[in-house]
Amino acid sequence: MNILSLFVIIPVLMLLGLWLSKNLNQVRGVMVVGASCLLALSIWLTVYFVQQRAAGNTDVMLLAKSIPWFKPLNIAYAVGVDGISVVMLLLSSIIVFTGTFASWQLKPLTKEYFLWFTLLSTGVFGFFITIDLFTMFMFYEVALIPMYLLIGVWGSGAKEYSAMKLTLMLMGGSALLVIGILGIYFFSGATTMNVVQIATMHNIPVAIQKVFFPFIFIGFGVLGAMFPFHTWSPDGHASAPTAVSMLHAGVLMKLGGYGCFRVAMYLLPEAAQQLAWIFLILTTISVVYGALSACVQTDLKYINAYSSVSHCGLVLFALLMMTQTSCSGAILQMLSHGLMTALFFALIGMIYGRTHTRDVRKLGGLMKIMPFLAVGYLIAGLANLGLPGFSGFTAEMTIFVGSFQNADTFHRVCTIIACTSIVVTAVYILRVAGKILMGKVADPHYELLTDATWDERIAVACLIFCVAGLGLTPFFFKPIIDNALLPILSVVNPAMATI
Repeated sequence: MNILSLFVIIPVLMLLGLWLSKNLNQVRGVMVVGASCLLALSIWLTVYFVQQRAAGNTDVMLLAKSIPWFKPLNIAYAVGVDGISVVMLLLSSIIVFTGTFASWQLKPLTKEYFLWFTLLSTGVFGFFITIDLFTMFMFYEVALIPMYLLIGVWGSGAKEYSAMKLTLMLMGGSALLVIGILGIYFFSGATTMNVVQIATMHNIPVAIQKVFFPFIFIGFGVLGAMFPFHTWSPDGHASAPTAVSMLHAGVLMKLGGYGCFRVAMYLLPEAAQQLAWIFLILTTISVVYGALSACVQTDLKYINAYSSVSHCGLVLFALLMMTQTSCSGAILQMLSHGLMTALFFALIGMIYGRTHTRDVRKLGGLMKIMPFLAVGYLIAGLANLGLPGFSGFTAEMTIFVGSFQNADTFHRVCTIIACTSIVVTAVYILRVAGKILMGKVADPHYELLTDATWDERIAVACLIFCVAGLGLTPFFFKPIIDNALLPILSVVNPAMATI
């Protein structure tokens, strides 16, 4: 058995264990054991990957394995990982682990909630290990479908509306993906749906590429909250329960950027070069629009949701710049934003669980009442605005430096416009942190509230450790990422593949 299959087998065993669980303690036990195993497996995989590269293993995909599944369409269960997949699996396992503790006190229907949460995780892990187009799409759908019930049943506010809006828009994106994937398969003349083999053949006519590139890029871009297809995201985030928001913004939205790069740009490189300017304009708007929209929100979740639109827009923006440095920054931004936004949503959920409001105007003086949660929120905010020493600074500086390496006026103007989001982000982060954490206690009833419980402290401490760790040790992750970028960029943009 291929070791990568454990990323799917473990969640499936968790589903079985949850189904057989008779009480709350058993449910929690299954989740902790399963999430811990996934985290340990992803750490082992990261170390193994580094060792293999150091030993001189230059295979594009490590641990590759393909088993025929449906021969008439040459569909196979094909798995393999490169540096990008490895860091995305590590991110996913961290979010699942911390999300388990963030949902420790969730009621009602705890067992059913964790069943759907684990199914969602199964789709995410499967998506990142597979290199077969159809299997990748199948896991993509497995990751999307549980969101409807997780938000519609366990969410808050206008949860039915948000769940339906999210589902319809993401299913619309999926329809575009089906068209694009079938177009790639049939016009490539391939006898396989293996991404690496199709890319190696590189025989799709440019005219055909230009037809199907928008289908793939928009299909994945919807999940990446690309303007103007982002409107599902703020409502979905605001209504989702805490751990679902963490997994949704922390990992699920990264499927969009990963798919745009791995499928759209890698398999349709000439179309990517010729049409990138259109999507570069849209992603530049996403970056600035998301930051400006966050400034005028009064709901903590909506502030972070629009912030996510801005930061995920930055991922697509950097990928479309097509330099080695900018694309490296894009992957670092996926990691950084995944950790930061999971920390933010975890803390917002914990604050809301005590105060029963997310309205900034009704909060104040929380530093006196719940210092652990308040300090955690402040750290998350400082990381989000790009303070040196945290992951946000490392990722954003890499993106902007790499983007400015394009010598033409258009790319540099887009880079300068996107850079303004740094200032805007600082404005809304510092304004909100000052309002809700400092000053007088806004409501006398808040004086009776308690600080974080042990399970909440585990989730918050783990995420803070990871955010600081990525910010202080980017030299560990960057070689892993750069090694994976070279084969893709040598196809997409050979002139800038090493810049």
